[in-house]
Amino acid sequence: MKKLIGKTDIEDALGRLDRLTQDEGWMAAAEGLKAIHDVDDKVQEVDNKVQGVDDKVQAVDDKVQGVNDKVQGVDNRVRDVHDKIDLIVDGVHFFSNSHQHPT
Repeated sequence: MKKLIGKTDIEDALGRLDRLTQDEGWMAAAEGLKAIHDVDDKVQEVDNKVQGVDDKVQAVDDKVQGVNDKVQGVDNRVRDVHDKIDLIVDGVHFFSNSHQHPT
Protein backbone atom coordinates (compact mmCIF):
# COMPACT_ATOMS: atom_id res chain seq x y z
CA MET A 1 0.00 0.00 0.00
CA LYS A 2 2.85 2.41 0.75
CA LYS A 3 4.22 1.78 -2.71
CA LEU A 4 0.94 2.88 -4.25
CA ILE A 5 0.78 5.98 -2.12
CA GLY A 6 4.40 6.82 -2.94
CA LYS A 7 3.80 6.44 -6.66
CA THR A 8 0.80 8.72 -6.50
CA ASP A 9 2.83 11.37 -4.68
CA ILE A 10 5.59 11.11 -7.28
CA GLU A 11 3.11 11.21 -10.15
CA ASP A 12 1.38 14.24 -8.61
CA ALA A 13 4.72 15.97 -8.11
CA LEU A 14 5.75 15.19 -11.70
CA GLY A 15 2.39 16.51 -12.92
CA ARG A 16 2.86 19.74 -10.94
CA LEU A 17 6.43 20.01 -12.21
CA ASP A 18 5.20 19.55 -15.78
CA ARG A 19 2.55 22.27 -15.33
CA LEU A 20 5.12 24.59 -13.74
CA THR A 21 7.51 23.92 -16.62
CA GLN A 22 4.76 24.66 -19.14
CA ASP A 23 3.73 27.79 -17.23
CA GLU A 24 7.36 28.92 -17.13
CA GLY A 25 7.61 28.36 -20.88
CA TRP A 26 4.46 30.41 -21.46
CA MET A 27 5.79 33.18 -19.20
CA ALA A 28 9.11 33.22 -21.07
CA ALA A 29 7.24 33.37 -24.38
CA ALA A 30 5.04 36.21 -23.07
CA GLU A 31 8.10 38.14 -21.88
CA GLY A 32 9.78 37.59 -25.25
CA LEU A 33 6.68 38.81 -27.06
CA LYS A 34 6.52 41.89 -24.82
CA ALA A 35 10.20 42.61 -25.56
CA ILE A 36 9.52 42.28 -29.28
CA HIS A 37 6.62 44.72 -29.01
CA ASP A 38 8.79 47.15 -27.05
CA VAL A 39 11.48 46.96 -29.73
CA ASP A 40 8.84 47.43 -32.43
CA ASP A 41 7.54 50.53 -30.64
CA LYS A 42 11.04 51.96 -30.37
CA VAL A 43 11.77 51.22 -34.03
CA GLN A 44 8.51 52.99 -34.93
CA GLU A 45 9.59 56.01 -32.85
CA VAL A 46 12.95 56.10 -34.64
CA ASP A 47 11.19 55.77 -37.99
CA ASN A 48 8.93 58.71 -37.11
CA LYS A 49 11.94 60.81 -36.10
CA VAL A 50 13.79 59.91 -39.28
CA GLN A 51 10.70 60.89 -41.28
CA GLY A 52 10.65 64.22 -39.44
CA VAL A 53 14.30 64.80 -40.30
CA ASP A 54 13.62 63.82 -43.91
CA ASP A 55 10.78 66.35 -44.06
CA LYS A 56 13.07 69.07 -42.68
CA VAL A 57 15.83 68.17 -45.14
CA GLN A 58 13.29 68.37 -47.97
CA ALA A 59 12.20 71.82 -46.75
CA VAL A 60 15.83 72.97 -46.67
CA ASP A 61 16.37 71.53 -50.14
CA ASP A 62 13.33 73.45 -51.41
CA LYS A 63 14.68 76.67 -49.90
CA VAL A 64 18.13 76.07 -51.39
CA GLN A 65 16.48 75.51 -54.77
CA GLY A 66 14.66 78.82 -54.34
CA VAL A 67 17.94 80.57 -53.55
CA ASN A 68 19.55 78.90 -56.55
CA ASP A 69 16.74 80.15 -58.80
CA LYS A 70 17.21 83.70 -57.46
CA VAL A 71 20.98 83.53 -57.97
CA GLN A 72 20.38 82.34 -61.53
CA GLY A 73 18.10 85.34 -62.07
CA VAL A 74 20.78 87.70 -60.72
CA ASP A 75 23.39 86.01 -62.91
CA ASN A 76 21.19 86.55 -65.96
CA ARG A 77 20.73 90.24 -65.06
CA VAL A 78 24.48 90.73 -64.55
CA ARG A 79 25.09 89.09 -67.94
CA ASP A 80 22.55 91.47 -69.54
CA VAL A 81 24.24 94.47 -67.92
CA HIS A 82 27.64 93.20 -69.06
CA ASP A 83 26.35 92.81 -72.62
CA LYS A 84 24.97 96.37 -72.56
CA ILE A 85 28.26 97.74 -71.24
CA ASP A 86 30.10 95.90 -74.04
CA LEU A 87 27.76 97.50 -76.58
CA ILE A 88 28.34 100.94 -75.10
CA VAL A 89 32.12 100.47 -75.02
CA ASP A 90 32.08 99.19 -78.60
CA GLY A 91 29.93 102.17 -79.61
CA VAL A 92 32.31 104.61 -77.89
CA HIS A 93 35.28 103.02 -79.66
CA PHE A 94 33.47 103.15 -82.98
CA PHE A 95 32.38 106.72 -82.45
CA SER A 96 35.83 107.89 -81.32
CA ASN A 97 37.56 106.07 -84.19
CA SER A 98 35.20 107.49 -86.80
CA HIS A 99 35.59 111.08 -85.60
CA GLN A 100 39.37 111.22 -85.32
CA HIS A 101 41.07 113.98 -87.26
CA PRO A 102 43.86 112.92 -89.53
CA THR A 103 47.14 114.37 -88.39
